[in-house]
Amino acid sequence: MLNRAAVPTAMGAADAEGTAAATTEEASGFLDWLFGTDGFHAPTIAEFYPDAILFAGTIFEFNRITLVRVVAAVVMLAIFAIVAGRAKIVPGRGQAMVEIILDFVRIQIVEEVMGKEKAKRFVPFLTTLFIAIVFFNITGVIPLLNMAGTALIGLPIIMALWVYVLYLGVGIQKHGLGGYLKSNLFPPGVPWPIYFLLTPIEFLQVFVLRPATLALRLAANMIAGHLLLVLCFAATHFFFLEASGGLKAMGAVSLLAGIAFTLFEIFIALLQAYIFVMLSSVYLNMSLEEEH
Repeated sequence: MLNRAAVPTAMGAADAEGTAAATTEEASGFLDWLFGTDGFHAPTIAEFYPDAILFAGTIFEFNRITLVRVVAAVVMLAIFAIVAGRAKIVPGRGQAMVEIILDFVRIQIVEEVMGKEKAKRFVPFLTTLFIAIVFFNITGVIPLLNMAGTALIGLPIIMALWVYVLYLGVGIQKHGLGGYLKSNLFPPGVPWPIYFLLTPIEFLQVFVLRPATLALRLAANMIAGHLLLVLCFAATHFFFLEASGGLKAMGAVSLLAGIAFTLFEIFIALLQAYIFVMLSSVYLNMSLEEEH
């Protein structure tokens, strides 16, 4: 005989299965809407590997990021050439702004770390580095460019290697190769058995980690900033132009978030230039310290 009590149970199970399937389908539909090809397009790491414009497949390949770097470099050189050509004893607004930047790097970064005497030798290099990083970073928020020139690791590596070669060179020049290695790899006042642990760590720090962290910190911050901005403004485009119903209101939220992140990205662009040059000054100063 049919157990009547089992019928509602079976029907309840079927309803539960149907509800679960519907929930799964809705979740799948939401994910398709969020990441699918017909809806909102989330930014990916492919943003940083655009198609070649010229010389594809060669070491001279020219793409959108290379174009951004060229534009930033040309604008930077043009601004400073114009300011230098019009320099006066009583500076105008443009010249005054440039002088404020130069004084900031010299006084607040280089001399603060190295002292006036040691700083004189390195102020031109570190000032050039600071200004170049600012210009290459700030292109990430410039309309039509929309990509930091430092967002691809190659340029940060070149800048870090520039610092790396300089601080090794001045250290060896001052102390000699043996003296430089001794002061960095065998710090005084340490029991000799500890050197078996300490010396490899110091070697990694001096010859690997310092340049690597300089490059990675700069590139990672610019990559993260670009992805956040693309995410916010792509979402704004989707909500305003493609979404329907109440979802359109979310466009205002994503737009405000995009504006906020743009301002934050300007701050980060300046901050990363400051950190890069500050650490470079520290490394140079450490190379020049007297042996103990």
